[in-house]
Amino acid sequence: MRKDAKASSRERLLEATAELTYREGVNVGVEALCQAAGVSKRSLYQFFDTKDELLAASLERRASAYAARLLPPPEAELSPRERLFYPFTWLESAAADPEYRGCPYLSVQVELKNTDHPARRVAHQVKGELTEYLRAAAEDGGAVEPDLLARQLMIILDGASARAGVQADDLSSVLLTAVVAVVDAAGVR
Repeated sequence: MRKDAKASSRERLLEATAELTYREGVNVGVEALCQAAGVSKRSLYQFFDTKDELLAASLERRASAYAARLLPPPEAELSPRERLFYPFTWLESAAADPEYRGCPYLSVQVELKNTDHPARRVAHQVKGELTEYLRAAAEDGGAVEPDLLARQLMIILDGASARAGVQADDLSSVLLTAVVAVVDAAGVR
């Protein structure tokens, strides 16, 4: 097999894993992943020792695109308040799409109970980076307790994502109102 064909098969596996696990959850079978990618099980195991490694690699591969959607571009000249609101504005818009199934990183954290699972470690890292983004914006905005505010905002973000992901709530009437209240109470300018 040519090297470029192998890379193409690997990319198809990563993409199929991202799409199927987002729609159906992490328990989707290896056969379904291989069929969606158009590769054999043998090919899968040439690139990844286990399905767990494939899932982790798929999440890691999409982390920068996830952050690019959820966070403002580095060159954006936004106030700290605007930086805090940015992920919630994106979420409110994304949740209006009927295909929205919630945050893939939160889903992995919920579905995989083993904290040592490689995919769960990737999800934990991505969520940690988002928390740090919120903490830094809160600190820049003069929040009384930036760490606490970041944690509160993550709870709101994850809760809203989960509720919208299971089509239990329409975020348009409540999400930003809740965020404004919490940010104001924290003293962010």
